[in-house]
Amino acid sequence: MEKEKKLVEAITSMDKNFAQWYTDVVLKAELCDYSSVRGCMIIRPYGYAIWENIQKYLDDAFKATGHENVYMPLFIPESLLQKEKDHVEGFAPEVAWVTHGGEEKLTERLCVRPTSETLFCEHWAKIVQSYKDLPKLYNQWCSVVRWEKTTRPFLRTTEFLWQEGHTIHATAEEAEEETIRMLDVYADACENLLAIPVLRGRKTDKEKFAGAVSTYTVESLMHDGKALQCATSHYFGDGFAQAFGIQYSDKNGKLQYVHETSWGFTTRSIGALIMVHGDDSGLVLPPRVAPVQVVIVPIATHKPGVAEKAEELRQRLNKVVRTKLDATDKMPGWKFSEYEMKGIPVRLEVGPKDIEKGQVVLVRRDTREKIVVAMDAVETKVTELLETIQVALLEKARRTQNEKTFTVQTVEELRDALDRQAGFAKAMWCGDQACEDKVKEVATATSRCIPFEQEKAGETCLCCGKPAKHLVVWGRAY
Repeated sequence: MEKEKKLVEAITSMDKNFAQWYTDVVLKAELCDYSSVRGCMIIRPYGYAIWENIQKYLDDAFKATGHENVYMPLFIPESLLQKEKDHVEGFAPEVAWVTHGGEEKLTERLCVRPTSETLFCEHWAKIVQSYKDLPKLYNQWCSVVRWEKTTRPFLRTTEFLWQEGHTIHATAEEAEEETIRMLDVYADACENLLAIPVLRGRKTDKEKFAGAVSTYTVESLMHDGKALQCATSHYFGDGFAQAFGIQYSDKNGKLQYVHETSWGFTTRSIGALIMVHGDDSGLVLPPRVAPVQVVIVPIATHKPGVAEKAEELRQRLNKVVRTKLDATDKMPGWKFSEYEMKGIPVRLEVGPKDIEKGQVVLVRRDTREKIVVAMDAVETKVTELLETIQVALLEKARRTQNEKTFTVQTVEELRDALDRQAGFAKAMWCGDQACEDKVKEVATATSRCIPFEQEKAGETCLCCGKPAKHLVVWGRAY
């Protein structure tokens, strides 16, 4: 066997250079690679397998709440995009345009979809006539393109994968309920699948989605204290309905406009997974989302019975968890480092001495703890351990978030606090955008959300000193 140069190339320490650490991990854990198109990434099989697990979890949740999957075109005619003024103005700087078909110049430019509200609205205007046609609860799995100025794998790319839910309802109340219901679905996915604790709340008018009446968000905190918007849910009122003429006859035969929502969750969530749970050895994946939950590493495979016992364990475990057996001739130390880099939750070691004693050794990725387990109890112990790890990762991330959440009274205090340690800063706000702008100017921080769970952190606005209306969570964000 050709001698290995080293086990796994060292990655940059996260405390030394967090941005470089992140790039090292996404590349060396084989999640993605760069493409020849600026800002676009190649999602490699391991990275895509994580996305498939996220996709399945959400898709099941969407269908359980009555939503159906559809697919809309990739291209949007310019005239269609222009129908909703606020919406098109909000997306104009990020739109990619198709101007030619083959060698012929198009008579009308086509937008490569940055989002699909206009396409859904055009369709609904054709098919909705009566209150009996409502609600329409649709979801689309696709990619979208937004011409970003600065990019980073998974976190912000020119093209990214996502789902975009779009629904229409007879009343504002039904639509608003849908908006919050889907935000709760996202919060559940973040916390119970990805083990990422989140804050739920409403975006300020300055930060809301283009064309929305209100935008709701789930916000999380990364290891370096920067905030990340994990998902959003938008209530549009009847603005799009009026622009596109989406009306229905109510029970009295009177024409009414529908009320609309949209909501989205993207491959950015993989970036969040890396930055919340990772360490200086690479990924640390929560078991429920990990493509491989247990990797079996046989020791001394040249000894009689080792390879056969490893295969027997693989077959047994594969009935209850996602299992991989590495029977290659790489050195065990190399394999240990490789699977630590990939964040596989549990490593199972089995060698000649273990077989003699009727045991295996389980190693937790999150704590490196080694646990000796009887071979005949391996299925039970592995499933219990995976659940323990899942819970422990969420609790650890929640502790970190709590430790990096603080309260301030003034914008100067906010600036100084974030300079010392990035995190979530709670402060009161009067509701005036001028004060919100001042926070960005003075503290280089943005409003992350107005939390649903309001607290009293003072009586006056952090900027102007006038009576405060809301507690707002501020932070420096990706």
